[in-house]
Amino acid sequence: MSFETLIYNKKQNYAEIRFNRPHRLNAVIEQFYNELLDALAQAEADNDVRAILLTGEGRAFCVGADMKEHGAGERTQYQRRQYLQLGNDVCEAIFRSTKPVVATINGYALGAGAEMACSCDFVIMAESAKIGFPEVSIGTCVGGGVTQFLPRLVGLAKARELIFLGTKIDGTEALAIGLATRSVADECLQNEAEAFIAELATKAPISMQLVKKLLNNASYADLDAQLQHELDGVFTCTTTKDWQEGVDAFAEKRSPEFKGH
Repeated sequence: MSFETLIYNKKQNYAEIRFNRPHRLNAVIEQFYNELLDALAQAEADNDVRAILLTGEGRAFCVGADMKEHGAGERTQYQRRQYLQLGNDVCEAIFRSTKPVVATINGYALGAGAEMACSCDFVIMAESAKIGFPEVSIGTCVGGGVTQFLPRLVGLAKARELIFLGTKIDGTEALAIGLATRSVADECLQNEAEAFIAELATKAPISMQLVKKLLNNASYADLDAQLQHELDGVFTCTTTKDWQEGVDAFAEKRSPEFKGH
């Protein structure tokens, strides 16, 4: 599948999806959202892909909506609604992917860019990169599940501050408050991200799928239900060949080689 607004690369056992509108700092348009949904579906369907890396070409991860296109005012009310729905669909697809998704933030991640990052399982930021939610400052509203995801990451008080004030924070501060998984020197970002996702991709795929769902749904279940879900997860793992491979590798003091079945 070929894309115009993205670059899709399959690297060993993970997929890199690189936003490719650098002339607009990777600002989003309908085509971008539609292609990103297709790219995520392609990675999801590929059994050889164990993890997904999202990043941006050029000087930004994604600066949000393409305001030049918005300013043209050529959308009908219905088309505007459909465009907004696409943004939600992308964030939901990232969140619900059975594979771990890593956002590698190389520059500005604003608005929709920050929303996509919050939907990911991991956020790796360059120290000088900036992430923020400017929506309230320009008279609009956050989307993509941010009002649910962000408080779980940084706490409700800090989420209010970031969203109400639209404050942009760098990688160092994002790490300190729990928004970023790692903050690394700018020149090391790509290597660090690739090493991180390569390690993720060595883990047992079925186990990863189960624990991702357990973690994502934990706040909606009471303890009794969560314990039952975990029990079901453990039992499911014991029915797989990967479980036996893990047991054998441990006994033989070697690294396991998981096949995803």
